Amino acid sequence: MSENKTVRIIVTRQENMDSAPYEEEFVIPYRPNMNVISALMEIQRNPVNAKGEKTTPITWDMNCLEEVCGACSMVINGKPRQSCAALVDKLEQPIRLAPMSTFPVIRDLQVDRNRMFDSLKRIKAWIPIDGTYELGPGPRMPERKRQWAYELSKCMTCGVCLEACPNVNSKSDFMGPAFISLVRLYNSHPTGAMNKDERLNALMGDGGLQDCGNSQNCVQACPKGIPLTTSIAAMNRASTVQSFRNFFGSDHHVD
Repeated sequence: MSENKTVRIIVTRQENMDSAPYEEEFVIPYRPNMNVISALMEIQRNPVNAKGEKTTPITWDMNCLEEVCGACSMVINGKPRQSCAALVDKLEQPIRLAPMSTFPVIRDLQVDRNRMFDSLKRIKAWIPIDGTYELGPGPRMPERKRQWAYELSKCMTCGVCLEACPNVNSKSDFMGPAFISLVRLYNSHPTGAMNKDERLNALMGDGGLQDCGNSQNCVQACPKGIPLTTSIAAMNRASTVQSFRNFFGSDHHVD
């Protein structure tokens, strides 16, 4: 009976960026259809560990709770993923929760993902427009191109691909696979293509394409199934063309 069942959770906790991590175990009542977020909420409601000791509530990030915002990423049983989509019934117990190691820990399961937002700025992850006045209908994309561009647009900046990538770490400036794929997305847009040289040059700089080790962990880990390795290959080709354009000057076009 569900009222007699319990869920065991071991959380890697940390008071702040400078303190040492430690593990704390919790036992909560089982309910059908629980996900990791609802389990964490149960602990937050009554923060008592498995020893019966009163403790501090666990800190983590969350927002949409439907695998769209990317905020609730953490390492669950050794695998980086979204905690809102991780169902307790499908997880081996004890369920082990840890923060993503790629990012500095703010507290417990909450991490500082500023390196991702810095990368978004670096690749100019937006479509610039001229003013705020009415410009009329935008350019149309061919349907076939729109379909694969839509797949790339599913990126929610969750950080899972960076956590899975062995080349993204505290000793590396590698921006990670998500941002290489986003360059492909924004450069495919008819208006975004006007700034494609700037984005490709960003990929060709330090921490760009040359730091990819082609481990292909990213495409396996991506919760949205984005074809990241296909994007990396496409951007390698595009950056090769861009390097010729840079060498010969803007008057010579190599397409």
